[in-house]
Amino acid sequence: MRQFVLFAASLFTFNLWAAQVDITNATVREPLPGKSLSAGYFSLHNKGAVPVALVSVSSNNFGAIELHTHQMVDGMMQMTQVDQMVVEPGQQVHLQPGGLHLMLFRPVQKISLGQQVQLRLQWSDGSSQEVQASVTRIPKQ
Repeated sequence: MRQFVLFAASLFTFNLWAAQVDITNATVREPLPGKSLSAGYFSLHNKGAVPVALVSVSSNNFGAIELHTHQMVDGMMQMTQVDQMVVEPGQQVHLQPGGLHLMLFRPVQKISLGQQVQLRLQWSDGSSQEVQASVTRIPKQ
């Protein structure tokens, strides 16, 4: 019984850790005509005392969502999938074009400018957070 109580207490503590992460400026890009993928961005701020890691993101609006980054490979910038995004205590991590970001695949319905898309962020401690992302246009280059 004592082990169960300690285990339950540790789960409660882990959930408090993820609750210490503020998520701001969540956006999802409106897919280009004829395309079935999009990108997502937001900022994470770990206000807690321990590192937390974002391990996955899901949404009822998309068939799949992957965590990605850009990195230099053989002298060329390349987009690659990552297993997690660690946010150290006090640190802010910004998902943005050219860096860490979400790739959103197979929208289940048309995603339109101004719409809100619900994202569920899954943390390494087993907890999750919901965030509303605004659908925005891809800026002209």
